[in-house]
Amino acid sequence: MSADEPILALRDVTAADHNGLPALTGLTLEVQPGEIVALLGPNGSGKTTALKTIMGLTKPSGGAVEFRGATLAGLAVEQRARLGIAYLPEGRRVFPGLTVHDNLAVACDADPRERKRRINEVIDLFFPLKERVQTPAWRLSGGLQQMTAIGRALMSDPLLIMLDEPSVGLAPPVLRDVFARLRAVATRGTSILLAEQNAAAALSIADRAYVLDRGASIMSGFAADFLIESAQQAEPPRYGARALRE
Repeated sequence: MSADEPILALRDVTAADHNGLPALTGLTLEVQPGEIVALLGPNGSGKTTALKTIMGLTKPSGGAVEFRGATLAGLAVEQRARLGIAYLPEGRRVFPGLTVHDNLAVACDADPRERKRRINEVIDLFFPLKERVQTPAWRLSGGLQQMTAIGRALMSDPLLIMLDEPSVGLAPPVLRDVFARLRAVATRGTSILLAEQNAAAALSIADRAYVLDRGASIMSGFAADFLIESAQQAEPPRYGARALRE
């Protein structure tokens, strides 16, 4: 993998959803190392199928999925995870009967010393969990459960983490807190592919974005450009003094 090569690349990928209907109809996208890329679009646009296809949960019918310059074709989910891909489906996927500490520990198959290091690293990143490490996950707020779930995905020390609608059910202040910590994850070098309907929240932390419709990208660019365009469209009309008098 060369320095300027994307860590993830989809080339004209086609795939069907769980009902056998076309879900991806020629999706092309790239994610660079340490980059946050947002996948935007309404329900049914293909965001979840894209993530499942990358993870190996959905088999593509055409195109290519490459990770670090090599094809993922024929690799099982477990093999893709060992290569450094982590996937967090929609919903707060925690083990409710386990403590925060144990939720993190079970996701790491490294030796005890390395496992402890990773747990400490996750707790440092999501420091609101620090005082709740021995608390059962079911007793946590929605935001803390989401932090625990993201932290568990990070316990495999992935090169790429994919998140499906992590904003669902979170109050705006909690959402801002969770997303700020995702930005910190990327700053440490982990690439993030973020599937979101909440475009404003996703764009606030993303480097680039793709807008999906009917399984294909209809628009892409820098997140900042999307935010500028959105702000311009939201501005009220401006009237000069002459127009106001008239």
